[in-house]
Amino acid sequence: MADSLFSISSRTWPARQSRYRGLLYLLCMTLPAAAQTGTAGNPVVEVLARGLEHPWALAFIDQGRMLVTERPGRLRLVQRDGKLGAPIAGVPEVDAGGQGGLHDVVADSGFAENRTIYLCYAEPGAGGNSTALASARLSADGTRLEQVKVLFSQRPKVRSSAHFGCRIVETREGKLFLTLGDRFSRKEDAQTLNNHLGKIVHVKKDGGIPPDNPFADSDKPAGALPEIWSYGHRNIQGAALGPDGKLWVVEHGPQGGDELNRIEPGRNYGWPVITYGENYGGGKIGAGITAKAGMEQPLHHWTPSIAPSGMVFLHSGKYGKDWQRNLLTGSLKFSYLARLELRDGKVVREEKLLQDLDRRIRDVREGPDGLLYILTDESRGQLIRLQPAS
Repeated sequence: MADSLFSISSRTWPARQSRYRGLLYLLCMTLPAAAQTGTAGNPVVEVLARGLEHPWALAFIDQGRMLVTERPGRLRLVQRDGKLGAPIAGVPEVDAGGQGGLHDVVADSGFAENRTIYLCYAEPGAGGNSTALASARLSADGTRLEQVKVLFSQRPKVRSSAHFGCRIVETREGKLFLTLGDRFSRKEDAQTLNNHLGKIVHVKKDGGIPPDNPFADSDKPAGALPEIWSYGHRNIQGAALGPDGKLWVVEHGPQGGDELNRIEPGRNYGWPVITYGENYGGGKIGAGITAKAGMEQPLHHWTPSIAPSGMVFLHSGKYGKDWQRNLLTGSLKFSYLARLELRDGKVVREEKLLQDLDRRIRDVREGPDGLLYILTDESRGQLIRLQPAS
């Protein structure tokens, strides 16, 4: 992979030659480690690595190296220069097919001392498959996982290849959130508390149940599982702690009605009783209502669906003060990066970035350098670093 970068400034390109910009863009995309300057608010695209097979998530383990998951079941170490390592040994067995496979990866906040990571994946088993959360220790040479332990396994297992959810978030208190999809064929179960379908769970790093979970005490509803934090979800594929310390998520609606939600413990987020979407091909879901007492309204929703994926709150000032504390999430369906400006817990502006990239954006993270990194979801997916527009 070449070390040099090829830069293009749209401001210095003569206006009379604008018809050639598209051709020049395509040329640049064929060059290794290429960088292209976008227009207006678009940052500079720098391709660090290519050839990833449906990459799903990335996690920084130090000041430059990253772990990247590939949905078929591979975990790769990426060096600072973008060089891809061989698949890491010791990954748990993954049921790869449809939407299922190896999904999220998160480095423990104490990784420098304990080398612990967390993986979320489709776990095979009797009755089908389900979302699982495991911890592991990355070996000192970065070639294998050791001390692999399953911390949580979604119940029941279902014969389905859809709606795994599978985002992990570490809390400020050192516990873990895990998002769980409704598995598509079992959406009604999102409204009952005796299963894990369509839920967010909250567990300790050893898999134990925090005593302050909303359904962990003796006053809980009959049959409610104590690890549940919230319910009434469809398929959450983006999650992050907000500046307020709360868990924020983006989740897929059906046909329309993708949602941004700020999660409160014990709350019901409505699916499938209320939704701003409709059945695929048309027709109302349930009673076709968008609100009901006792069910939370989204802070923001998208119709038509954008298929939101990974998300991050940007803390650094590398892209200017207007971007600080903004929420960014990828659109799988329309292939752009959405930048949401928030005020008083509400979305006041949305900007669509990187539309010319024309790639499904699966994950977005802020690196230790304060820059944004994204993964594109294709059979030959890319790892991209976004440099501030000059």
